Amino acid sequence: MKRPKSGMRRMERNWGILLALPAMLGLVIFTIGPIAASFVFSLTDWTIGGQMSFVGLDNYRTILTEDDTFSKSMFVTTYYALGSVPLGLAAAFIIALLLNQKVKGLSVFRTIFYLPTIVPSIANTMLWLWMFNPDFGLLNSLLEQVGLQGSKWIYDERTAIPSLIMMSTWGIGNTVIIFLAGLQSVPAHLYEAAEVDGGHMWHKFVHITIPSMTPTIFFNLVMSLISTFQAFNQAYVMTNGGPNNSTLFYVFYLWRTAFTETKIGYASALAWILFFVIMVLTALIFSTSNKWVHYEGGGRP
Repeated sequence: MKRPKSGMRRMERNWGILLALPAMLGLVIFTIGPIAASFVFSLTDWTIGGQMSFVGLDNYRTILTEDDTFSKSMFVTTYYALGSVPLGLAAAFIIALLLNQKVKGLSVFRTIFYLPTIVPSIANTMLWLWMFNPDFGLLNSLLEQVGLQGSKWIYDERTAIPSLIMMSTWGIGNTVIIFLAGLQSVPAHLYEAAEVDGGHMWHKFVHITIPSMTPTIFFNLVMSLISTFQAFNQAYVMTNGGPNNSTLFYVFYLWRTAFTETKIGYASALAWILFFVIMVLTALIFSTSNKWVHYEGGGRP
């Protein structure tokens, strides 16, 4: 006897819900739940081990109007983002162009440029901590070899952020891979048509490569901006926010507020402000994308 179609559909639906339940519970318990809880905490004056009291928007008012450290951390993070995001995108794009050429040993070069990405971030940070050492670090040794004066790098508040911006190019392997995939998807017939019309390498780069790569540039720009505003390891491992708070990244300040000063309510408000800042910046990028991002089918993000 055949099972009725309605019964089969009901059984398939129940099995689908049962199999999806672990993922759904994980989303609710480990993502949606903590997000909602952090918003509730941001409306309270609560320290670890203390009594929780509701204060409404007082935390937000204090952060925006009275907290000079918040202003400093936001300035430092913005300064770092304005330097590291354009530099990282430009360096990754140039490396991807080189890796897209047909040369001997290409797989070896691709491995070399991607290798720093798979090294744990703390290990990378410790490596650069040695390189930045003003007494026996590699960078100052190289400068001395060519007759130039060494620098204090991250140990001087004037050069700390520029040094970390330079360091940020060490981990652009993922961005290079995405750019390389985008370059390899550019239709070959466009280059062939340009050659027939007498176009040179520069013309093909400006009028074919760049417009075809704008969706990939757009994606990497958004992801790099979000990642940069969450910079943490450099301050935590290398500088502890110093010297003179010159490397006090926003997330490091948030972490210090939550787990050193144990101000969970205040730190939750800081986290929601960061979320709002990233959301606004991402929305601004999306709002301008229809003017410079070009899709092959004529669509827009």
